[in-house]
Amino acid sequence: QVQLVESGGGSVHPGGSLRLSCAASGFPFSRYVMSWFRRAPGRERVLVANVIPSNTTTYLLDSVKGRFTAFRDNDKNTLYLQMNNLRPEDTAVYYCNRPSGGIWGQGTQVTVSS
Repeated sequence: QVQLVESGGGSVHPGGSLRLSCAASGFPFSRYVMSWFRRAPGRERVLVANVIPSNTTTYLLDSVKGRFTAFRDNDKNTLYLQMNNLRPEDTAVYYCNRPSGGIWGQGTQVTVSS
């Protein structure tokens, strides 16, 4: 069974950090491009980052550049999103995605507020 399970969300103050994880199972993770998306309240879901199998980030949303890092560990079948210097506008549900086949995780909530 193909599955993506996110974890690591939570509530932090502005300037704080979180690391999201996406545990993949049921498919050869190391062969697939993986992505992070987010959906802020009342807004459409947007692409945050793409990471190709070689662990190169081929896309990063402009508003998170210099603050977020997306990377993967193919040995652990896990995709990560390290989020530093968080801002209130980063508040959203974050989703892990495998573009090929349109596989989505259930999402994890990130809330940034003072």
